[in-house]
Amino acid sequence: MLSEDDYKKLFIFFAHVIQTIGEYLKMRQQVIATATVYFRRFYARNSLKSIDPLLLAPTCVLLASKVEESGVVHSSKIVNVCSHVIKMKFSFAYPLLQEYPFKSALVSECEFYLLEALDCSLILYHPYRSLLQIIQEFQDETLLTTAWNVINDSLRTDVALLYPPYLIALAALHLASVIHQKDLKLWFAELSVDLTKIMEISKEILSLYDLWKTFDMKKDSVTLLERMPKPKTASSSPQLQEMAINQELRLLQQVSQGVKNLSQVL
Repeated sequence: MLSEDDYKKLFIFFAHVIQTIGEYLKMRQQVIATATVYFRRFYARNSLKSIDPLLLAPTCVLLASKVEESGVVHSSKIVNVCSHVIKMKFSFAYPLLQEYPFKSALVSECEFYLLEALDCSLILYHPYRSLLQIIQEFQDETLLTTAWNVINDSLRTDVALLYPPYLIALAALHLASVIHQKDLKLWFAELSVDLTKIMEISKEILSLYDLWKTFDMKKDSVTLLERMPKPKTASSSPQLQEMAINQELRLLQQVSQGVKNLSQVL
């Protein structure tokens, strides 16, 4: 059995996998953030047994690249990059894995399953924009850089699922001001926001850092991945195919209804 901390460490690990895949593909941080939130949203509703996270991680990157209009990235390219990343950067976690076990066709099928699980609710608003607007009041690059990094780290928690982006941006700024010993108490006191929420987010991120200190990724990952709940089948392909077919049927129905409505208007 995995403890709550073990699950949190697993999500830290796979967030790092998503980050590395996105960086290899030279994607913007917003795309990587979207992919990471998709990943967490999926497993907030589904067990780790439903889809192997090693399959879902590149699938989230693929979908996020489309939603954030980050250029055309084919599933085969995602698979090739993922294979390279696992081999070069995460071989310590998968010492027995000779090659990436999932083909591009399965990643495409998994994308339909992911769309279904997310209820096709794909547009996300991240704290980066709010932070850039807030930081104009201070014109402090040091605070901006640290707060930006804190937001990146917050993706390894559930705060993006629980709080609006502007509160996460304020919490990141709060932590950055503490790190750099900038006194912003009076500025925060004058804000018309719920300061208790900012403190909750700050505590959640600080809790992440405390856990992160105890997590030796290179030493602990193999054991965690071995104990992680796994799908009953190697690929869950039949289930993915069924979800893909259902999604395609829904899309066809929507198009047909749209054509029907247009014909009535004309």
